[in-house]
Amino acid sequence: MALTESNMMALGTVAPGFTLPDTVSGKELSYADIRGTVGTLVMFICNHCPYVVHINPELVRIANEYMARGIGFVGISSNDAAGYPDDGPDRMKIVAKVLKYPFPYLYDESQQVARSYEAACTPDLYLFDNHDCLVYRGRLDESRPGNDKPLKGTDLRLALELLVRGEAPLRKQYPSAGCNIKWKADF
Repeated sequence: MALTESNMMALGTVAPGFTLPDTVSGKELSYADIRGTVGTLVMFICNHCPYVVHINPELVRIANEYMARGIGFVGISSNDAAGYPDDGPDRMKIVAKVLKYPFPYLYDESQQVARSYEAACTPDLYLFDNHDCLVYRGRLDESRPGNDKPLKGTDLRLALELLVRGEAPLRKQYPSAGCNIKWKADF
């Protein structure tokens, strides 16, 4: 595990489109399918990363709260499942059901979606407004495994709240940090 920070895609970037298989329903879902009426949160996550495992309970709470307020949510795993079988589609389906993800959990086998979002780590979070323009990218909060800071989702919650209220996005945004995305060797 190499601690890696987000690349911090430029604010205002239009959400790259995608169509990927949902490991739970088996359906192919696109960005348009998961898009919310107020905004959309695209999360690059995986099963085995201790940083994602640490924040999963808060991600589920936030998704349950803000999906009801017009925010679309999606989790995407782009890790190389050949090298990291715990991050493969079969295990993703199990994890999504056990943790009761209220959002689709898509598998990016080609890793092209992660590249189009400039994703670097898990978790890597991207919040888009109702025009699909990036208004937040970065961390959930300052809590990390073992740092004894409470898991509250402070940074993401504030970004979501500002979006829902139609206010300007956060000026100061901090990168997320976690495990690097496990890229395939052929890239």
